[in-house]
Amino acid sequence: MTSPEEELQARRYHRRQLWLSLAGFGLTTAGLIAWLGTGAAAALAAAAGARLPWRPAVVAVMLAAVGASTALLGFPLDVLRGFVLPRRAGLLSQSFPGWLADKAKGAALGAVLGLAAFELIYALLAWSPERWWLWSGLGLAAASVLLTAVVPIWVVPLFYRLTPLEDAGLRERLLALAARAGVPAAEVSVADFSRKGRTANAAVVGLGATRRILVSDTLLAGFPPEEVEVVLAHELAHHARGHLAKTLALQAALLVAVFAAARAAVAAGGAWFGLREAADPAGAPWLALVLAALGLGVTPLAAAWSRRLEREADAEALDVTRAPAAFIAAMERLGRLNLAERRPHRLKEWLVATHPSLEERIARAQAAERRLAAAT
Repeated sequence: MTSPEEELQARRYHRRQLWLSLAGFGLTTAGLIAWLGTGAAAALAAAAGARLPWRPAVVAVMLAAVGASTALLGFPLDVLRGFVLPRRAGLLSQSFPGWLADKAKGAALGAVLGLAAFELIYALLAWSPERWWLWSGLGLAAASVLLTAVVPIWVVPLFYRLTPLEDAGLRERLLALAARAGVPAAEVSVADFSRKGRTANAAVVGLGATRRILVSDTLLAGFPPEEVEVVLAHELAHHARGHLAKTLALQAALLVAVFAAARAAVAAGGAWFGLREAADPAGAPWLALVLAALGLGVTPLAAAWSRRLEREADAEALDVTRAPAAFIAAMERLGRLNLAERRPHRLKEWLVATHPSLEERIARAQAAERRLAAAT
């Protein structure tokens, strides 16, 4: 059970994280507005266009300059949010150089994906001015499916060392659980979370042949096998209930809706900022601003969908394992290790929380425990 002091610490930590996130969003917004309002975006696009007659090259220059400036603007807040606060809270033990290396890898990966997305959008703006929003939404949705498939092969190893689970008994137990849940997995790998901090977790990542069970070494070291099993049962339930496919489908619908809404804003921005055409790379900061605002607008819907799936996965895990006591113990332990808020503010939960509150999840497990006891 979380003590009042631990709950107060968690509240303070998450409140500061929220304010820093909002401040970071505000700084990014201000930076994008500055690029537009000062005419710097138009000047850079004109200069790049004079030297680089190929539009994709001009788009790359614009994205590099705008992205680097906004990243530098928000870097101090990133350090506070990603390093200082987690270190003070005891969540992170990684050195600052190690954290910077991970930050650089994440930034490089984000830059590559962001550039690919913007190159696609600008190519479609030029190719199909009337339907670019539809093809952009569908194209990025297809890319997200591909990215989901390659996560365990290309992305996770960038940040964690993965090794096969050496405990043969536990490995067979977890693979048997996966088979019982109807989610065959190729292997069970251990991620070295302890090299960076104390947090613990498990996941089932990938699609089809790339599907892998991942467990953190902190989970294996700090949780008994029955709790490891019930935590993994929750992750397997997402795949057993088709949550990944449903989420990808919802994501595709939201992407198309966001780009449909962005269509009018992009056209209006062209008139406001004197762009030659919708595909003018000088409008890149405006497009980024529009997409960020619309993405923020659909966040509550995406969060509500995620909470619904998390409740379903909890229920499925309890049905498969029939171990509500282990589930409750695991939730309590994870809550303390990961510094989770037991009872976040209702408005915050409604707007951004991807999981039900820890208190709600434990209460549902306790109800399942009572039903199981009554049935026996």
